[in-house]
Amino acid sequence: MMSLATPPPPNGPLFPEVDMGGDTSASTTVRATVVQASTVFYDTPATLDKAERLLGEAAEYGSQLVVFPEAFVGGYPRGSNFGVTIGNRSDKGKEQFRKYHASAINVPGPEVERLAAMAGKYKVYLVMGVIERDGYTLYCTVLFFDSQGRFLGKHRKIMPTALERIIWGFGDGSTIPVFETPIGKIGAAICWENRMPLLRTAMYAKGIEIYCAPTADSRDVWQASMTHIALEGGCFVLSANQFCRRADYPPSPEYMFYGTEDELTPDSVVCAGGSVIISPSGAILAGPHYEGEALISANLDLGEIARAKFDFDVVGHYSRPEVLSLIVRDDPAKPVTFTSASEENEDDQPKFSHKVTH
Repeated sequence: MMSLATPPPPNGPLFPEVDMGGDTSASTTVRATVVQASTVFYDTPATLDKAERLLGEAAEYGSQLVVFPEAFVGGYPRGSNFGVTIGNRSDKGKEQFRKYHASAINVPGPEVERLAAMAGKYKVYLVMGVIERDGYTLYCTVLFFDSQGRFLGKHRKIMPTALERIIWGFGDGSTIPVFETPIGKIGAAICWENRMPLLRTAMYAKGIEIYCAPTADSRDVWQASMTHIALEGGCFVLSANQFCRRADYPPSPEYMFYGTEDELTPDSVVCAGGSVIISPSGAILAGPHYEGEALISANLDLGEIARAKFDFDVVGHYSRPEVLSLIVRDDPAKPVTFTSASEENEDDQPKFSHKVTH
């Protein structure tokens, strides 16, 4: 049964840890936390301050890996349409995009350096959802950091969903990394791209063991997808979502939830969370949590991976490559290439000591 820690004192943590435990006697365990919390919308410095407080609290609980929600830094513009109808974009919507673009971060950049410093300060592996600014195009991106404070790399969402496509660009096959670390092979897919079977298969082929799934989907049916991925991939699945009320966004008319604004009060829940941690056998280790902001934690027994793969290894003994196979185009897809530019200058991925599976 889910238990909440005793509420903290006024000067204590922002909110308590939700702990479903796990077998601490296992020979190899990783303490993992998914953060369920809201962005400080249009205020990236304040969001980074909040992220550091939460990261510090997770570290105090003993976490070695901390996963934040989709678009935590930069914000998920829930309810907005950016003034778009087919054939027209309003001046108000263009101004809203300008403000959203200003809240995004460059990768690399000073905000990335600060996140790296946080990871090093608290000695945790950090998986952070951000809105990445590349010139005047935005990407929904996940950043990875190791416990020594090094930026490992990024994953850009390859398929934004529905109206997300009017504000975010499309990632390519060059940013689907799986990082081999001392606590396991870590990668991520964002929200509904988790429903893309070929993308999942590519990640399984890279040997992913801790599958991070930052999301904005709080529906009950999301849990079915997360359980299926854990079983299909024989991996741990860590899904982090924001918990947001209307008051967490700017007030009307500065920010509008189109179609529902008149029905909302400041306390109305506009994203209920549902963050969850699931084992390779499909067992729920922590969550899903729908009751507010929380740190949701569990111990991951890495021995569970081998036990699950004995039953089903989707890219190993349960594959039929002579019948079904997959080709992944993982070179960067650039609209313009200058022949005089060196490969080093064209590749903005950092150099680091951890092995990346390609």
